[in-house]
Amino acid sequence: MPVREGGRAGSTVSWENAMFGRESPTLHTDCMSSDRGRILWKRVCAVLAFSFLFWLAHALGYLVHEYAHSFVAWGLRYKANPLALNYGHLSLDNVLTLGDIDENVDYDPIFAASRGPLASLIAVAGVLFGNGIFYLLSRRLYTTAKEHGKRMLALFMFLFCMMNAGNFISYVPTRTFTTHADMFTVEKGLNISPWWVAIVLGIPFCMAVWHFFTRILPGAMYFFFPHTRAGQIFLLILTSFMFFEFFGRAGLHRYGEVSHWISAISIYLLFPLSVLISWPHQGFASRSTNKCDV
Repeated sequence: MPVREGGRAGSTVSWENAMFGRESPTLHTDCMSSDRGRILWKRVCAVLAFSFLFWLAHALGYLVHEYAHSFVAWGLRYKANPLALNYGHLSLDNVLTLGDIDENVDYDPIFAASRGPLASLIAVAGVLFGNGIFYLLSRRLYTTAKEHGKRMLALFMFLFCMMNAGNFISYVPTRTFTTHADMFTVEKGLNISPWWVAIVLGIPFCMAVWHFFTRILPGAMYFFFPHTRAGQIFLLILTSFMFFEFFGRAGLHRYGEVSHWISAISIYLLFPLSVLISWPHQGFASRSTNKCDV
């Protein structure tokens, strides 16, 4: 593929050049049209490859969450087949967003058997075991890929890490103070206040998001786009949008007034604020190279 990456200068075309860079104009007029076509093809391939990796990272982040519910329920003998999710209808929207897919776990028999704590374990498994484990794994693999100059793998692991960390705030605190869904099931099963979930899970989840924005993102902006400010801004805005708009809006509708206001704060305050705070400025590159991603 024309956008294959390399760890050393001159090896192959980088993401930066393919998506945002400028190439030197040719001295031969009769070659200008072919050069423009070659540059355009490289950029189209880069955009398509990035889009596919972005979709794949989101899909895997979604599926590891749902399968974590399912496998824990299966392990506790409350489900016969751990692979039997509700996969929904075959439609473009479902293929792109996986919005029709859910864990396919029936909690009513678990509560009827007075096994509330087991119901809580199954309910929290999605974000804690599914997204939590793969957040740590993808974070480590991203750092390793960066160290070895494997840009394609590093890009995918960066996006996968983003999707897993984004799921954290999608549940805590966004949908913690509600009357249904995962966190409500946790609270019901343990007979606890939502504040316990907000504190016990919210603190480490918020620390993970803080770490992503202060340690991982600055290094990624410079690693993928060391000389292109437009590329750095693109990655920053995309990351902030996914965290605070896409995942942050989860409680905006159908989850009660508290969740609505938490989502509204995420969208209208935290989204623009995170962009402003992380905006690349003079001296950004030198500081980013000193950031540690782990």
